[in-house]
Amino acid sequence: MTTSDLIEIIDSLGKPKVAVVGDLILDHYVFGAVSRISPEAPIPVLHVKREEDRLGGAANVAANILTMGGRTTLVGAIGRDEPGARFRKLAQNASGLSLSPTLTPKRPTVLKTRMVSQNQQMLRVDRENSGALEDSELKDVTSRALKSLSGVGALVLSDYGKGVITPETALKIVSAAAKAGVPVIVDPKGRDYLRYKGATAVTPNRSEAEAATGIDCSTLEGVREAGKWLCRKLGLKVAVITLSAEGVAVIPARGELTHFPAQARGVFDVTGAGDTFIATFAMCVAAKADFNTAARIANYAAALKVARFGAVAITREELRRSVISAHEGFDHAGKVLSGDEIAEALEVHRARGERIVFTNGCFDLVHQGHVTYLNFCRGQGDVVVVGLNSDASVRRLKGPTRPVNEGEARARVLAALSDVDYVTVFEEDTPQKLIRKVRPDVLVKGEDWSGKKVAGADFVGSTGGRVVFAPLVQGKSTTNLIAKAQAPAKSAPRRKPKARTNA
Repeated sequence: MTTSDLIEIIDSLGKPKVAVVGDLILDHYVFGAVSRISPEAPIPVLHVKREEDRLGGAANVAANILTMGGRTTLVGAIGRDEPGARFRKLAQNASGLSLSPTLTPKRPTVLKTRMVSQNQQMLRVDRENSGALEDSELKDVTSRALKSLSGVGALVLSDYGKGVITPETALKIVSAAAKAGVPVIVDPKGRDYLRYKGATAVTPNRSEAEAATGIDCSTLEGVREAGKWLCRKLGLKVAVITLSAEGVAVIPARGELTHFPAQARGVFDVTGAGDTFIATFAMCVAAKADFNTAARIANYAAALKVARFGAVAITREELRRSVISAHEGFDHAGKVLSGDEIAEALEVHRARGERIVFTNGCFDLVHQGHVTYLNFCRGQGDVVVVGLNSDASVRRLKGPTRPVNEGEARARVLAALSDVDYVTVFEEDTPQKLIRKVRPDVLVKGEDWSGKKVAGADFVGSTGGRVVFAPLVQGKSTTNLIAKAQAPAKSAPRRKPKARTNA
């Protein structure tokens, strides 16, 4: 399958509906800074800056489906408590998510609190009761799960071992889904996978597959044997075993193993990578993609996730750009981000104390002047963000014949430059709104702007930043290049023929 084929499949996924049944978790993050050790004990003191709630566990699978453009019904259990109320509020704010929870008066909502400094987890505090739910509660979960099968293209069982997916509930749900013709994809937990018998697919990682089968999975041959064993024992159509830095292996009940290598990226945080993988895989299956294609696309999505901090969801556009970047040989997908994506990405750099530099422009035909200018920007800080005028914005500013290169092409060219860390396109005539999202420490403009009103300068100054004017390379501009290209070629002067000699 070519890159174009893969892009076409991603673009044609539509809005499939996927039901998600499993353990609902509220993830709470406490972000802060550490500058000293406690005098009471040899432990760091975290000075709290902000706190944030996120949907976790099976709910993170649902969140990934929504962000990827799908629809979902989420079934599980939460307590009648304050964390449960916070969880419901997050779910209500998630457009396209239908939450159908079983409320447990005696059992608390599973709450995981992570203490974070410099985007590194220092401590995780879990509040949970991981025993099985009461019989009446399990019966209610099962009833809600069976109702969720109506109109869905796939069902995910997201088992975090917190008491929702018992052998009885799993078998009833899988059996009902099979009768309804709904594929069931399982993110398994523990050693006993017989509870998932009759499912369409399971997606364990290497160590989980090894624990469940007793087969050494250190080699692809071992992975193949474990996958075949799972298919035989559970009646699966396919076993999909994720291999961390080695990618993913797809082992069908009939046929041979297909291995998709990992997409080369720096691993920042593996939290939620499995959720991203199974959510993307299930969406593709719901959209009628074959298992190999679904696993290949999910492999790209998981690679994007591990480059981000925390349990975050991946958009379809990010996924599309990632596939293109892999084909082109450089990570333009990780450098070209939307305004919201850039704001999130820059939080990582800000937490590290890195200085953020922002500049903007049309960058239509990148030339020597642009390269020199961007190199100047690099010298002003640690992270260079380029705001790029959209095609419509360029036309308003430069006239109907511009830009010469469309926005996507201009963004890719900029992303290929080593002096540029991020590129983000803005639709307005000025980058005023974007600058508020970026919150740069340094705003760079060409020296021809000195003494003029610079968009965003007041905001940057109010946050403690500064405006710097860069020297320009005289005579180097896109306008001059276009004029030179359009000028009629001058005829070369004719030379007089040399006199012949009879040498």
